Amino acid sequence: MQLSTFNSNLMKIIRITAVIILILSSCGGGQSSIDRIKEQTMSKPSDPYANWESNQGIGPIQAFTLPQDIDQALVGKGKEVYESKCTACHKIDKKFIGPSPAGILTRRTPAWIMNMILNPDGMVQEDPMAKQLLMDFNGSPMANQNLTEDDARAVLEYFRTL
Repeated sequence: MQLSTFNSNLMKIIRITAVIILILSSCGGGQSSIDRIKEQTMSKPSDPYANWESNQGIGPIQAFTLPQDIDQALVGKGKEVYESKCTACHKIDKKFIGPSPAGILTRRTPAWIMNMILNPDGMVQEDPMAKQLLMDFNGSPMANQNLTEDDARAVLEYFRTL
């Protein structure tokens, strides 16, 4: 008699466990935007950084050629903007929450940099390099600081001096 009671209780425990497993496995079916971007990025075999020299990014800047000479007044303004808006996530000499801007002009075009500053949301949605950067930095999106094109240009000029 005790064996049949034990078997009956065991069957109840197995049924309850199966129901709990089914409920838990059906939860969380929605996919976050970061997971979708990760999935899109992972499924692409090509290197999103490979053709950076021709990538202008997504945003208001279609193309931009830097003048040969560095404008020191613009550098000063750019440093001021960078220090007030960017240092919470970016450190000049190392990776932090976001990438270091030191040497960025050897990795990105001027237009791409300005578009990333001006349109970070659009860049992360549509630009392959920005999508990959999001993944490289643990899904930490760049905050839109609502800078003007003049501010972005000044920050770019400051980056030339790093």
